[in-house]
Amino acid sequence: MLSYSGKYGLRGQIAKPNRPTSDRPVTTTHDKGGKIRIKKGMVRAGAVAAGHPETAGAAAAVLRDGGNAFDAALAAMCVACVAEPVLASLGGGGFMMAQRAGEAPTLYDFFPQTPKNSRPAADIDFFPITADFGPAQQEFHIGMGSMATPGMARGISKIQKDLGSMPLDRIVESACALARNGVKVNALQAYVFGVVEVIYTHNADCLRAYGSAQNPEKTVRAGENLAFPEMADTFDALAREGDDVFYRGDIAAALVADSRTRGGLLEAADLQAYRVERRRPLETDFSGATIYANPPPSVGGLLIAFGLELLRNGAFDGLEFGSPGHIEHLARVMAATQTARVENKLHKMAAETAAVEFLNPELIDAYRRDVFGHPAATRGTTHISVIDAAGNAAGVTVTNGEGAAYIIPGTGVMMNNMLGEEDINPQGFHHWPSDVRLSSMMAPSIVRHRDGWAQVMGSGGSNRIRTAMLQVMVNQLAFGMDPERAVTAPRLHVEGDLASVEAGFSAKAMQALETVCPRVERWDEINFFFGGAHCVRFDPRSGDFDGVGDSRRGGVFVTA
Repeated sequence: MLSYSGKYGLRGQIAKPNRPTSDRPVTTTHDKGGKIRIKKGMVRAGAVAAGHPETAGAAAAVLRDGGNAFDAALAAMCVACVAEPVLASLGGGGFMMAQRAGEAPTLYDFFPQTPKNSRPAADIDFFPITADFGPAQQEFHIGMGSMATPGMARGISKIQKDLGSMPLDRIVESACALARNGVKVNALQAYVFGVVEVIYTHNADCLRAYGSAQNPEKTVRAGENLAFPEMADTFDALAREGDDVFYRGDIAAALVADSRTRGGLLEAADLQAYRVERRRPLETDFSGATIYANPPPSVGGLLIAFGLELLRNGAFDGLEFGSPGHIEHLARVMAATQTARVENKLHKMAAETAAVEFLNPELIDAYRRDVFGHPAATRGTTHISVIDAAGNAAGVTVTNGEGAAYIIPGTGVMMNNMLGEEDINPQGFHHWPSDVRLSSMMAPSIVRHRDGWAQVMGSGGSNRIRTAMLQVMVNQLAFGMDPERAVTAPRLHVEGDLASVEAGFSAKAMQALETVCPRVERWDEINFFFGGAHCVRFDPRSGDFDGVGDSRRGGVFVTA
C-alpha cells in the first residue's frame, strides 16, 4: 500500500525525554560493527548512530543534558561540518525525517536550490575533476559555477524553531569548541580527503584550510589535527544573529560578490528567497512494516519504494541471504529500478504527481514481470539517526557534494558543487530549470514495524544510497536480521550493465549475478563506495535501544 500527499504543517507539543539524573555518565562496552553497547540497568535518554565519534558524541551529550532527538540531531549536523568536512558543510544542505512521538512524520527539505539566473557557458567557472575511489573512479564538476543556493544554515534554524527544546547557542556549542580546538583526522576521513584531494588542494585557500602539516601540497593525513577557527566564529554568529547572517548579512554579501566576479551564478536574490520546505513523506508497506521515505521532488525514496514493490509478493520466500536466488532477484530489481527511472523520465515528473505516476500498479506489474519472467539483457553524504526515550525520532542526511573548491572568505565554509552532480543533472549540465529545489538520492527514513519497534535509518553514498537502503531493509524485513547484521552484510550495486559487489558472497551467487549483469566488478572487502547506513532502533514497550553505525563510513552507535 502506497500513499502520498503534499506539504503539511506540524501541530502539537514536542515530546521530551525526562531530564537525566546527576549520575548520568554512561559506561559502555565496544562491539563489532561500530556498535557501542550500554550496560544493562542504566536509564537511557536515547541513542544515536552517525559517521564519526565526535558527531555521535555531540548528539549523545545533548540527549544526556535533557535535549530531545531533534536538538541532538542538529548538534550532530553542526559537528559533522567540522569532523566530516568533505561530507557536511554550512555551504551545503540536506533533509531531516522528523517524527514527534505520537504524531505523523514530516520531511524537512533544506536541500540546495538552483539559481534564478544563468550565464553563457563560456562565462561560468565550471570544470571536471575525477574522484578516485581506488577500484572505481567518478567524474564530478567544480568551480564557482557549480554552486547552488545552500540550505544547511536555514535548515538548522528552521528545525530548531519548529522542534527544538534547547537554544541554538547550546546546539552549536560542541561544533564551536571542536572547530577552535581541532579534531584528530581519523583513517576514514583521511581516505575521503584522498578521494577528492584534487578539490581540496585546488587553490591556496583550500590548501591553507585542509593542507597537511607533513606535506603542504597534500590534504591532511590520518592523525593530524584539523581546526577551523573561522568556522567556529560562523557557528557563533549563526546562534547569536540567526540565519539571516548567512542569507542577507555579511556572509551573503561576500559570497555574492565573489560569485559575480569569478564566474559563479548565485545572486543576492537567490539567498534571500531560500525557504525550507516541509513535506509529507512517501509511505509504503513491506513485510510487516510501514516505511516513511523522502518524497518527491527527490527520487531516492521513490526508487527504494519501487524496488520494495517489485519484491513485495514473497520474492524471497524460501531463499536464504546470499543464495543465488537472492542475489539474482536483487540484481534484477536494481537494474529494473534504474531502467524505470530513465524510461519513465522520473526527473521530469511533477513533484505532486510523481509518486502516483511512478508507483502505479500497472507499471509495477509490468516491471515485476520483466524482472522475474525473463533473463536480463543488460555522490559525498553523511547520515545521522537519533531516537530519544520519549519516542521522538530524527533521521538527517546532509551533503556538500564534493565541494566547489571555494571557501567563503572569513567563514571557513566550503561551498557545495551541487550543480556539478551528474546524478541530479539528468538533462545535462547548465540545463537545469531555474529557481527550483534540486532532486536528490538521499533518503532518510523511518521504519515502524507491526511488532512495535521503530527505526530511523539513512545512508550516504550518492547513487548507491538507493541500493544500500533497499538491501538493509530487505535484510531486516525479509530475512529477519537485527540492525547490525543487516548493515554489515555484504552488498552489491547495479548501474547499467555493471554490477559492483563486495566480498562475502559465494561462487554460486556470483555465477547467478553474472547471468543478470554482463560485467561484474568484485571488491576485495566492504568499502566506502557502497554507502554508510546508520540505524537506530527503539522498542517503546521495553525502552530498549539497538542500532549500528556502518563501518564502511566510520559509523558509531552510542546510547546516552
